[in-house]
Amino acid sequence: MSKTPDSAVRTYIAQHRAAFLDDLADWLRIPSVSAQPDHAVDVRRSADWLAAKLHETGFPTAEVWATPGAPAVFAEWPCDDPRAPTVLVYGHHDVQPAAREDGWDTDPFEPVIRGNRLHARGAADDKGQVFFHTLGVRAHLAATGRTTPAVHLKLLIEGEEESGSPHFRALVEEHAARLTADVVIVSDTGMWSEDTPTVCTGMRGLAECEIQLHGPDQDIHSGSFGGAVPNPATAAGRLVAALHDEHARVAIPGFYEGIVELTDRERALLAELPFDEEQWLRTAKSSAVHGEAGHTTLERIWARPTAEVNGIGGGYQGPGSKTIIPSSAMVKLSFRLVAGQDPDLIEKAVRSWAAEQLPTGIRHEITFGAATRPCLTPLDHPALQSVVRAMGRAFGQEIRFTREGGSGPAADLQEVLAAPVLFLGISVPSDGWHAPNEKVEIDLLLKGVETAAHLWGDLSDNWRDAS
Repeated sequence: MSKTPDSAVRTYIAQHRAAFLDDLADWLRIPSVSAQPDHAVDVRRSADWLAAKLHETGFPTAEVWATPGAPAVFAEWPCDDPRAPTVLVYGHHDVQPAAREDGWDTDPFEPVIRGNRLHARGAADDKGQVFFHTLGVRAHLAATGRTTPAVHLKLLIEGEEESGSPHFRALVEEHAARLTADVVIVSDTGMWSEDTPTVCTGMRGLAECEIQLHGPDQDIHSGSFGGAVPNPATAAGRLVAALHDEHARVAIPGFYEGIVELTDRERALLAELPFDEEQWLRTAKSSAVHGEAGHTTLERIWARPTAEVNGIGGGYQGPGSKTIIPSSAMVKLSFRLVAGQDPDLIEKAVRSWAAEQLPTGIRHEITFGAATRPCLTPLDHPALQSVVRAMGRAFGQEIRFTREGGSGPAADLQEVLAAPVLFLGISVPSDGWHAPNEKVEIDLLLKGVETAAHLWGDLSDNWRDAS
């Protein structure tokens, strides 16, 4: 058995707390802003720092992997038992831009501890949540007396997540043989709140497009030609109006085919979360909820597919009037996808639907961007249950479940490596990702350490039982 004693883990963490926070602060001082070319050398410095620290932690292999953009870090620590499962931990070491004049109380790249909070860019997103795995694996070894982790442990820490991960999938495909894993753990997410620890079970996918509409070869006089030739701006409006039915369901034929519906148990678990809809509306800067009939707000943003108009334009935009029929118009659309939906099939459905909506005389072009597939782990998956048990031991209370309404590169790992994706994050909404004065709650950060220390033994033992 590889079960890690709770008291031994906590003692080890307490003894190494100060050194852990000092090391994290050193890493946070590196302004690894991937979106700003001036910081390219800092992103490389961040990767080098992490690779060196992982070597120091005990990983026999820790390498910096180049991409056409910013570098990633790969590390590997094999288990001495060849039958042990292989786990790949994903995170990122690049951060969002930050400057004192953005509203920070202090220099965003000079970490400051105030009470139980560590403030710095990257403290929660995502350096802190990556770094808790270093102390977690050491606590796991110290408490069990092992010399290797109870799983074959791998890390892949990306350097371009905050820039849209433009080279991530190609990196995973190039190194797929070395990245092979039985399960992927993503530590780039959060919990419901400090009082309600949760595990995320899935993320939505994303497909997005721009539709260009063309009518006359140039803007023409609305008095001379209006009512007698098709108007691209009118066509754009009608296209948008046709996107949903009267129940706010997406009206594109075939859009919902194959989706994985919420089970009764999943709906009940979501309903147990202490959701304050009025507070949520204030956060959304909105005055009313709206969405697909028959579903709650949490179901709509986490477990239902959506279609949104991100932009619409055409014709004269200046002051006063200009009585024309514009020569062109455009619509920008995005589709959040749930498990069971294929972005390629959604693209085909959208293209067919748009062509049917447009009148004769309106030419159109549709351009789709890179898509992200949805990912979902069933509640009864043995690896998910290991995460829940490990978190439960660390937090000493029941762990509940959430999903993530957004999209990310985790789906690339799931698809290329054919491995289930699980989420282990300890950040809370007040941490202020991408905002001034970003912080992480130190007690929660150490709960992440404790969870990781328990997780590897639980996964090892229960993976064997499940198989």
